[in-house]
Amino acid sequence: MEIPSSGRSVSRRAVLAAGAGTAAALALPSIADAVEGSGRGRARHVVLVGWDGFDPAYLDLVETPHLDALARRGVVGTTTGCFPSITNTSWASVVSGAWPRTHLNTPYFLDPATGRAVSQSRTLEAPTIAEAVTAAGGTVASVQFFILQNHGVVFGDPRALYVQPGGTGPSRLDVAADILHGRPVQSGSTTVTVERPPTLLAVYADDLDALGHAEGAESPGMAGRLAALDAALGRLVQATKDVGTYGSTAFVLLGDHGMTTFTRAFGGDVLAALTAAGFTPEFVAPGAAPAPSTDVAMVVGGVANVYLLGAARTPDGVARARAALESVEAVERVHDRAALDAFGASPLLGELVAEPVAGWSFGLTDPDGPRGYHGRTGEREAALLVAGRGVSPRARLDGARHVDVAPTIAALLGIPAPSRGEGRVLTEALHTMPG
Repeated sequence: MEIPSSGRSVSRRAVLAAGAGTAAALALPSIADAVEGSGRGRARHVVLVGWDGFDPAYLDLVETPHLDALARRGVVGTTTGCFPSITNTSWASVVSGAWPRTHLNTPYFLDPATGRAVSQSRTLEAPTIAEAVTAAGGTVASVQFFILQNHGVVFGDPRALYVQPGGTGPSRLDVAADILHGRPVQSGSTTVTVERPPTLLAVYADDLDALGHAEGAESPGMAGRLAALDAALGRLVQATKDVGTYGSTAFVLLGDHGMTTFTRAFGGDVLAALTAAGFTPEFVAPGAAPAPSTDVAMVVGGVANVYLLGAARTPDGVARARAALESVEAVERVHDRAALDAFGASPLLGELVAEPVAGWSFGLTDPDGPRGYHGRTGEREAALLVAGRGVSPRARLDGARHVDVAPTIAALLGIPAPSRGEGRVLTEALHTMPG
């Protein structure tokens, strides 16, 4: 079943081609510059960089010379992710190539095993690109790319290494550069030295996401955060040059979701509408269980995941609850199970998922200033760069999705893709390679 992509477009000092989820490459100064350092053979190394909350709109905030230099060896565009567009679920799809219906990482849901609400977890019921690399005889190092921990990388193993240094995103990219240089790094309670550059080097930073949540997507500090990440990206690319792997390395850099600012709350209106429809509704906080009298339980993470309980869980009950939710002006849309299944969403979501109008939240009180959230269909798209060895200069992306990233990395390396993957290889961005 084909999962639909959205049609949001971005501008990056050049026009990205119009069309659903389609992006053209950046306008480039010369094809000679673009070809420099790229190659038609397979990559021997891939550097995977995850910038949490890298909204495509941020591409126009500030000059990013190091990202742009990579783009001259490939393409910058967008990737369409999961619904709900939440962090752990999105990264699970990136590294496995599978939709949530398959990997079962589910955000903000009622756990049927405990009856309690869960915010996010590291559940991952599908093999990852890290496991595919090690199965093919390669090596992996992950710098706080947390969703890979125990799914291809662990503390203390120099051939499948996980390190969690904390700190800022730029400092994590610098740790990745240390790994390339063969410098000792702390991995749990052990100091580890990786003897040669890993086949797959993954590094994760959440600076953009953290600021977006705290101050909103239009925070005046966002440009500075992105500029600092770009400078650190430049240092990481320089490290590949220093150790002699630049020409044989492909680079994949992406976000997991976008970000939207909200300033108003309307949760009280939702409770009132459901009560008027004859229900006993409740917003259930992570870690808590619904009260015994509750028959509509809602777990909120940007969107409201809605469960009908007990005698209310009937087709008529679902229809009445949906009508009540849709009667609230600040509810933009309500998805039923058929719509959720079309997104490839987790079966552990509720009977309904309600999205707020941008700028509004399911909270009970207004925030004291601008805040940011994601989870809606409007935040499914994130920025994506694919560049370097094996990538065609002035390439394009035709409806790229998160689930296409892992199979594309596998194709760049010439190894089998993760076995439960549902995505495709982004062949339109790659050189034709020998089989």
